[in-house]
Amino acid sequence: MLITFSMKNCFQLLCNHKVPAAGLKDMVKGGLILQSVSNDVYQNLAVEDWIHDHMNLEGNPILFFWRNSPSVVIGRHQNPWQECNLNLMREEGVKLARRRSGGGAVYHDLGNINLTFFTTKSKYDRMENLKLIVRALNTVQPQLDVQATKRFDLLLDGQFKISGTASKIGRTTAYHHCTLLCSTDGTVLSSLLKSPYQGIKSNATASIPSSVKNLLEKDPTLTCEALMNAVAAKYAAYHRIDNHINLINPDDETLFPGINSKAKELQTWEWIYGKTPKFSINTSFTVLDGQSPLEIKVYIDIKNGRIQVCNIEAPGHWLPLEVCDKLNSNFINSKFCPIETTMLTNLLLRTCPEDHELYSKWNILCEKMKGIM
Repeated sequence: MLITFSMKNCFQLLCNHKVPAAGLKDMVKGGLILQSVSNDVYQNLAVEDWIHDHMNLEGNPILFFWRNSPSVVIGRHQNPWQECNLNLMREEGVKLARRRSGGGAVYHDLGNINLTFFTTKSKYDRMENLKLIVRALNTVQPQLDVQATKRFDLLLDGQFKISGTASKIGRTTAYHHCTLLCSTDGTVLSSLLKSPYQGIKSNATASIPSSVKNLLEKDPTLTCEALMNAVAAKYAAYHRIDNHINLINPDDETLFPGINSKAKELQTWEWIYGKTPKFSINTSFTVLDGQSPLEIKVYIDIKNGRIQVCNIEAPGHWLPLEVCDKLNSNFINSKFCPIETTMLTNLLLRTCPEDHELYSKWNILCEKMKGIM
């Protein structure tokens, strides 16, 4: 059953500021099921942060359903250059987000359901949540072979991953979130979650590649709506609460005071890229000298998303050493990103407007550099 919260009631139910614990517990009747009306990844991740930071979850567990427009979400300690095809994502307008939980990279679209289970730290139980999802799936399709693994994934027919898990455990509260592949675009998923970048050395958490499959491929009745309703029903029964999926608007400050600042922070370059663990790139690319190929070697150290060490080595007859040195020094402390490199290139090209050959080579070099970002 789907209902929409009034602003007044939703605010009373969700915000524990100025609301007595007993009164809140009374109103939520032991728990709550929410669904976002937004498909914006940053807004939905902000809801997770807000509930984790502000809710009194003692005796009041929450299940939150959310789906996003095309986006890639990486774990708190991951390297986006190592996890996905950033150039293709930019071309296709696919968003990149970094969540606050650990785990691996996932592709989201409207065919992928996200479920977040909020509890107190003492009630945190990932396996119990996954078993609840399995029971819900079997309610819709009793013949479905889905099992939870020791890694807290869900496997279909013993081999295809349909759900991955991540979590965040705070001082008193915790959440476990997982995905459920219903009708995701598998071709896009495969192409975006494959990094084309070579020579990366990093201690960041690496994703573990898996074979995946959509539930809808197994049975046409396994739609996103049917699955969310089934999980909601099992959750409500388990926690003995009303089986209502309550619609919420994540950017409504009357419901979630201060939430828009959380969403804005999740969109910043400093959070998405700047939180990447320190890494290095040792690679090379080829340029043409007339008809002859030349190898350009590149070594870069990146910390907090900014270039700390840059060593571009080009044959001296193709590009003078002093020109390479100037380029190397100008990259220091700049963001490791194509936009900043374009700005830097345009600035440097102004220093040699009359030397068309040097201008051309410098431009080629910078375009190649942008290709590894």
